[in-house]
Amino acid sequence: MATIDASFEPVRPARRADWLGRAATFCYLAIAAGQLLFTAFILAFYYPSSLSGNFAAWNAKPLIKGFVAGDASGNLFFAAHVLMAAVITFGGLVQLVPAIRSRWPAVHRWNGRLYLLSALALALGGLWLTWGRGTWLNLIGAFGISLDALLILAFAAMAYRTARARRFADHRRWALRLFAVASAVWFMRVGYMAWGIASGGAGIGKAMDGPFDIFLAFANSLLPLAVTELYLRAGAHGTPAAKTSVAALLGVSGLVILAGSAGAWMMMWSPYL
Repeated sequence: MATIDASFEPVRPARRADWLGRAATFCYLAIAAGQLLFTAFILAFYYPSSLSGNFAAWNAKPLIKGFVAGDASGNLFFAAHVLMAAVITFGGLVQLVPAIRSRWPAVHRWNGRLYLLSALALALGGLWLTWGRGTWLNLIGAFGISLDALLILAFAAMAYRTARARRFADHRRWALRLFAVASAVWFMRVGYMAWGIASGGAGIGKAMDGPFDIFLAFANSLLPLAVTELYLRAGAHGTPAAKTSVAALLGVSGLVILAGSAGAWMMMWSPYL
């Protein structure tokens, strides 16, 4: 598979010291593995019950606010929100593969449009579910998910504007930032499981109000975004030492993501299938 650099172009393997590109590929593959597991769970758990109208089956899995008797509009909105999550998760992975953009540009363009529309719908839907339906356990968590929604809206707008202006290098950078924050819900689950494996759940409150919960409410979007920024800057004009450091960070991040994804599958997802 071609390596993904800061502009999503294949990196030629001629340079043996291209640790940044290799680490980026490894981190992407780790993310892809975890997100495909998440997509499989959504398809297997939510799609059959939602498409058949058996919304009450959602509550077989612990949720902050899933099916609510008598709340027809809220239940339908939640169903659409969850079903679209599978679209954006898979679509984002496809959008980052350089070979698809170079060999099938029409697929890249149309998938990108669908991805942008899904991101906007999920961000606005998340804001409504949080503040309109009251889907939150504590105020800090509500603010964290709202910040992520605002970042999605801003980055989606910039990705669209730069694509329309045919500033493709800038567009790819904004698209990568968008992918980082649009994956926050998934990053949160992986983060909880990776932290649980490492610490035994220290700092996690019963109502998601412990120190680690407060940290992750914002880190689920800001931490991946920070790593993305370091990667983009190192790839664009970083020193050899900076590139090596960021490569190491990406390698460690990939390992953490693999561990957290495996934990999420075993503890959060597969038991309900």
